[in-house]
Amino acid sequence: MESVLRFDCNLGALDSLTSDSIDEILESWNCFCSITDALLSDNVEISVEDEFISYVHSLCNHNLHSLVQDHFFQSLEVAFETSGASGFWRHFDAYFDGSVLMNEESGLEEVLYKALKEITLVKQRQERSLLMLIHSLQSHRDSILANKDNSDTARVYLLSKYQLMVSSVLMASLPRQFPAILHQYFKRRLEELSTVMDGGCEEELHDKEMDVDGKRNSISEVGEMDIDEHYNRKKLSENSLLVKNIGKVVQDLRSLGFTSMTEDAYASAIFMLLKDKVQDLAGDDYRNSVLDSVKVWIEAVPFQFLHALLTYLGDSVCPNSPSSGLKSPLASHPSSFYPGVDTPSEGLIRWKLRLEYFAYETLQDLRIAKLFDIIVDYPDSSPAIEDLKQCLDYTGQHSKLVDSFISALKYRLLTAGASTNDILHQYVSTIKALRTIDPAGIFLEAVGEPIREYLRGRKDTIKCIVTMMTDGSSGNASGSAGDSLLEELNRDEENQENIDLDDDFNVDDKQAWLSAQRWEPDPVEADPLKGSRNRRKVDVLGMIVGIIGSKDQLVNEYRVMLAEKLLNKSDYDIDSEIRTLELLKIHFGDSSMQKCEIMLNDLIDSKRTNTNIKKAALPKPSHAGGEMGKAEFSLDALDATIISSNFWPPIQDEPVNLPRSVDDLLSDYAKRFHEIKTPRKLLWKKNLGVVKLELQFEDKVIQFSVSPLLAAIIMQFQDQTRWTSKDLATAIGVPIDVVNRRINFWVSKGVLAESVGEDSNDHIFSLLEGADSNRAGFHGGSNDELLMGDEDGDRSVATVEDQLHKEMTVYEVSYMK
Repeated sequence: MESVLRFDCNLGALDSLTSDSIDEILESWNCFCSITDALLSDNVEISVEDEFISYVHSLCNHNLHSLVQDHFFQSLEVAFETSGASGFWRHFDAYFDGSVLMNEESGLEEVLYKALKEITLVKQRQERSLLMLIHSLQSHRDSILANKDNSDTARVYLLSKYQLMVSSVLMASLPRQFPAILHQYFKRRLEELSTVMDGGCEEELHDKEMDVDGKRNSISEVGEMDIDEHYNRKKLSENSLLVKNIGKVVQDLRSLGFTSMTEDAYASAIFMLLKDKVQDLAGDDYRNSVLDSVKVWIEAVPFQFLHALLTYLGDSVCPNSPSSGLKSPLASHPSSFYPGVDTPSEGLIRWKLRLEYFAYETLQDLRIAKLFDIIVDYPDSSPAIEDLKQCLDYTGQHSKLVDSFISALKYRLLTAGASTNDILHQYVSTIKALRTIDPAGIFLEAVGEPIREYLRGRKDTIKCIVTMMTDGSSGNASGSAGDSLLEELNRDEENQENIDLDDDFNVDDKQAWLSAQRWEPDPVEADPLKGSRNRRKVDVLGMIVGIIGSKDQLVNEYRVMLAEKLLNKSDYDIDSEIRTLELLKIHFGDSSMQKCEIMLNDLIDSKRTNTNIKKAALPKPSHAGGEMGKAEFSLDALDATIISSNFWPPIQDEPVNLPRSVDDLLSDYAKRFHEIKTPRKLLWKKNLGVVKLELQFEDKVIQFSVSPLLAAIIMQFQDQTRWTSKDLATAIGVPIDVVNRRINFWVSKGVLAESVGEDSNDHIFSLLEGADSNRAGFHGGSNDELLMGDEDGDRSVATVEDQLHKEMTVYEVSYMK
């Protein structure tokens, strides 16, 4: 190959050259070029080194150092591009098709090993030639200097320049699919290593779950155990060939300038493997914590692999690194604890932090995506909530939780198909669950606002809230004690009892001091209108009351519901109501609950008065064997609830004609009451109360507990077994539509039969000789269950809405006058 010699010098230098000098330069140049081509094509033996050095010296004597270097590097680049890069990429032509790349049997590992081996040999051969040039230039420099220059600056510069040239040539011709090829290689190798290491880790976990007596330890003890570093080292030594093969590939790729791409490839493979592991451990089981298991796996598999890899590459130990004492924010062990590692390098510590952060972020995203279902299962899902709390404490991505959960609420809960009871139950569970994650209630405010706003538009919200505060099942058939707000009332009472009145310091002052010591600025998601002082404690009851905005409405609704419950009692057992009232007084205050307390006192006084009246009454002889319609009742058959009407909600007064014997009994009771409580008199609400009936048929006796109106209806059939609806309404003294609606209870129980008379609006009801037991739902001939037969419109007490409507009607009439 002929080369053209180009001089880069001034005209004065050219003029100073003699013809002999020019001939010498041309001869040396041509020989230099020939030997360079031969060296790079590997067609000569190393014996030409002396000739090569002499020609380089000859050219350098004429100040042609730069020309020698430039030509040599140009030849290196051409030779590497021809015999190195092009051949390297040709090995992967078959894998540029994605389907072939994903095939486990494609032999990708062998192809990569072969390609790296060939290009590494080319690179090593060129590096030897480059070292020959470096030696030639250095020896010339030493020959003309009095003192030899032992500096490696020139050597380092030329080798770095060659490394940059290699990387540039490969990157210029880099196929688009090559990063995916590297990722697939590392993925398969790491899965292979993980299978062995993970299996060993599970065996180790199993062994550590057994104590010396062969008994299994608790799950928490297993979660906090330490990985046996000697065991991990043993497992790694058993797989040293696999680790060395991976390390050799990484080392070769680094030498080709693929350092960043290689790290990205095996990092993505590690993170993908870690993500799959977290998903596998987490699953849909929220009753167990998985963070400890994830940490164990990280230390046993990827961390140990990276330690072995960095050790092979010479990057694992850096005792003087200032970050060697860096503490992992997630590690429960001291910062010096790194399994199988004496003194970790900064790179190894960074890898551990990256793995932990990714694991916590992955688990966090999984739990946030399923947070709605997790809260549905609360408190059984408490371990999952604790995991999520630790993840968020580390990642700080609380806003992601808020946005995702609000979206789930609007899509799955805040819909017309969801009952108010279900929405309230989920809201209470949300408060309790998020109280663990966010004790200050900052993010709970944002999450709860859509629920509160939606519930304000529901008509039965107040009623459902009061039911949750007074009943254990919150209105749900499947409700549990955890669904009720009574436990929150109990907690408030316990907090009151736990206050030490003899403490030298004021409790509020101590709390303020502790809060000041723990003060932190509110996050950006916090409502600026609510200061930190308002977030000292998440108050479940306070947040529930906040839905309505006024405790008076809740108290009024509770008063109505309490009145309804007390008026329908068949005895004077009010212990549970007294307990509930005492708890409500703690939260709402004594003055707010004063009327309710008087209502309960009325029941207590009624029991005492009822006992005194019966003691004073003389027993009347009963007419055994007489007809039912003519029987007289003794006062023992009557228990009266005497109320102070000024303190009770408005009572629904519906006139009804009771049988004569019952009226006589009420009159006798009222007379005796007047004698004892002069000058007070009783005004009976004959439509209210509970009547226990015993209906005797030919072959059976059936017992019922019903309202007075239902009792009056059926008692009319003692003397007359067939009634029209008009006649029956007249006899009882109620509208015909009320009779037609309420008598359906006895028809449904198989006691009466209904037929259509001559007038389609006048129905005929007949007493059946024998009640249908199957329709009535009775077995064994008796039943003591309370069967009031009331419908939604038949309430003993006017609802809060009815009371407000009545007040507004009076106001409107007065205004119009």
